[in-house]
Amino acid sequence: MTKPVLHQGSTFDAFLREAQIYGEAASIAMARVLAWQLQQQMQEQHHAKVEMARRMGTSRSQLDRLLKPDSAGVTLDTIHRAAKAVGRELRVELI
Repeated sequence: MTKPVLHQGSTFDAFLREAQIYGEAASIAMARVLAWQLQQQMQEQHHAKVEMARRMGTSRSQLDRLLKPDSAGVTLDTIHRAAKAVGRELRVELI
């Protein structure tokens, strides 16, 4: 059995940047975390998808797109309305 080769002196972020896929990977990761957080809040507050969509002023299909983490094209407005519907705040920052 051979030992796995470790790439020392570098981070996973550096690897993704080097492979020129950092932006895409970061976007997917953020979408997955957001979808998970919204689903957790919906469960804690006992909101069905139909109720959540009504609170957001949108359709259930739009909510389904938001909760599907690999979905692209969800607007900040939609995310903001979802956060508000579960009593949370959306915070976006450039770091």
